[in-house]
Amino acid sequence: MKDIKANRTTIGSFSSGLVPLFVLAHCAHHILTALPTPFLPMIRDDFHLNYTQSGFLLSAFSISYGLGQLPAGWLADRIGQVILITMGICGVALAGLFVGFSQTYLMTVIFLVLMGLMGGGYHPAAPALISGSVKPEHLGRSLGFHIIGGSSSYFLAPLIGVAIAAALGWRGAFIGLALPTVLFGIIFYFLLSRRVGMKADKTPGSEVQNDVMAVPGRYRQLVVMIILSTCTAATMISTISFIPLFLVDHFGINEKTAAALLSIIYSGGLWAAPIGGYLSDRLGRIPVLLVVCFLAGPVIFLMNLVPYGIGTWGLLLVLGICLAVRMPVMESYLVSHTTARNRSTILGIYYFSAMESGGVLTPVMGYLIDRFGFYPSFSIAGAALLLVTLICSFWLWEGRK
Repeated sequence: MKDIKANRTTIGSFSSGLVPLFVLAHCAHHILTALPTPFLPMIRDDFHLNYTQSGFLLSAFSISYGLGQLPAGWLADRIGQVILITMGICGVALAGLFVGFSQTYLMTVIFLVLMGLMGGGYHPAAPALISGSVKPEHLGRSLGFHIIGGSSSYFLAPLIGVAIAAALGWRGAFIGLALPTVLFGIIFYFLLSRRVGMKADKTPGSEVQNDVMAVPGRYRQLVVMIILSTCTAATMISTISFIPLFLVDHFGINEKTAAALLSIIYSGGLWAAPIGGYLSDRLGRIPVLLVVCFLAGPVIFLMNLVPYGIGTWGLLLVLGICLAVRMPVMESYLVSHTTARNRSTILGIYYFSAMESGGVLTPVMGYLIDRFGFYPSFSIAGAALLLVTLICSFWLWEGRK
């Protein structure tokens, strides 16, 4: 009976709080950033690119996106999260509009860099605001629900974007999705400003212990967790970036089908992220993160061995589950292990590390594929991730003694 009451309270506080608004904001933030990867086969053919150039195109966004996290996290702690989040929606949309008008490879790269820089403020700011609007024991599942917004963008963008691209081309898809996103960002700013103002003095999670980092070994554990999550994110991002090209060139399916199949990966975020956040609230952040990291490496390796069909779709789904569960677990760990004064700054450092690593690894993966092919490249990625997870799990175990 108590559990039923607790669940009702959780659902009620979720539906009446800021989390649903942030789900929509997260969706709007990523609706443009989700387009380059599924459109990569079309862009490659349009500009006649090789794998290395294709990887550089994606890394132009991811590297600048990562660079934007550092100053944005610092600014969010000083001028407020609402402004940075709004820039992360409207700024990304305006840059995406310019991508739609790009006629050369260089112009596309430049505007993808602009998109990354403008989007850098969203992730360091959003979890900090969410943590101040929910109870600490509900933090993981709330951040998991927040991930639904971003995952829905990556799930819907290949489907909606491909439908628009079929009629207007990949440029038309960028333009068609950018315009309503700008409008949403403006509306969101006024809604969030009003609601944050009302909740500022009575948020249940806003009081954080100032001695949170004073526990022996806590700093070392924080660094190891960031290393583990960063390496996992970078390896998965660099691998997923080439999934459409892998499906087209290795299995011979058409470009639009390959783009649409990315939705399988990101569908995991629609349900696995809240479940992962809930499990981390119940079982702890570290065990849940270790499970998904140990799983991700073998899944990447198995992409080489499974024939196209149900097996491939299943691996894409598991890869998406690993990607989705990792995010709320790590965000809730960082939020609960940092002070309110520097929370956005630490989140900015974390996202900078993960995105820069992914941005650097993507062209490296492209070079390896150009040189050796998909099989050795995916094998190296899977083995390296498994090794890093083993080392980090040993450090975490030693830190608990």
